[in-house]
Amino acid sequence: MVLVQIFQRTLQDMEFDAKVYTTDMRPEMAPAGIVSDGCIPVPRCTADNYIDSLLEICREKKIGVVIPTIDTELLILAENYQRFMDQGVRLAVSDKAFIKVCRDKRLTKDFFLQAGIAVPKPLDKQHPVFPMFAKPYDGSLSTNIHVIRREEELSKDILNDPKLIFMEYIDPKEYKEFTVDMYYGLDGCVKGIVPRERIEIRAGEINKGITRKNGIVTFLRQRLGVLEGVRGCICLQLFYRDSDGDVKGIEVNPRFGGGFPLSYYAKANYAEYLIREYLLGETVNYSEAWLDRTLMLRYDNDIIVYDAKK
Repeated sequence: MVLVQIFQRTLQDMEFDAKVYTTDMRPEMAPAGIVSDGCIPVPRCTADNYIDSLLEICREKKIGVVIPTIDTELLILAENYQRFMDQGVRLAVSDKAFIKVCRDKRLTKDFFLQAGIAVPKPLDKQHPVFPMFAKPYDGSLSTNIHVIRREEELSKDILNDPKLIFMEYIDPKEYKEFTVDMYYGLDGCVKGIVPRERIEIRAGEINKGITRKNGIVTFLRQRLGVLEGVRGCICLQLFYRDSDGDVKGIEVNPRFGGGFPLSYYAKANYAEYLIREYLLGETVNYSEAWLDRTLMLRYDNDIIVYDAKK
């Protein structure tokens, strides 16, 4: 919902006459759909007619750019990138090869290592070293993750789960956890890097966080300054140790992250970058003109609809 409002506000500030539409399987139950300029029903993204439905919406509404926000739709959209381009619609999505790397944490580990970014040490579950950490190689929203501090906590269910990968436990007393909002232009070059310290997490998303202009910015620009086939906003998760600047990469999500509003309020407006590139055909330059130590404290809000039709 907030991302929709950010795009609406940005269009207004730029005096750009455009609308922000959304899609959902149940528009009447989607908060983002209610605040958008119109929400159109679509089938599940795994349905055979999903892409055809999106293309028809683009024709009817004269859509200029499609911005995916859900992990499960990224690959299918990337696979159909050229179909949208042929219709004159830009897709703010990376190439399918990069999305596959992001969706499989085993491949993500290789990606980090090839870029010169360390990762938590992998562990053999048959020869455990405690404490240890386990998570699914294809998981999201911080589900099915386990901190295993002693042998009796290493249950048969955990040992026999074929999706779990095991690694060293990173002590939060030593390392701070960050999500980094990065924007890549159509030229594959990074245009913005904003580290957000994750002070408190809820349901896999940042609940309390603060922007930090620290060594992460230079570290990532040197190693990930150019990524062929990467487009738009991505969010990278890592651990950072202040004492010596050590970085350990965790995962990459090739889309706007749930905590992006913090970067926006810190004056890193990737929505504007995207509008300028995808709709106005302008070139966006790298910038660090965002605000350090911007604190975000989230709370629940309500969307009320009177005389609602179920």
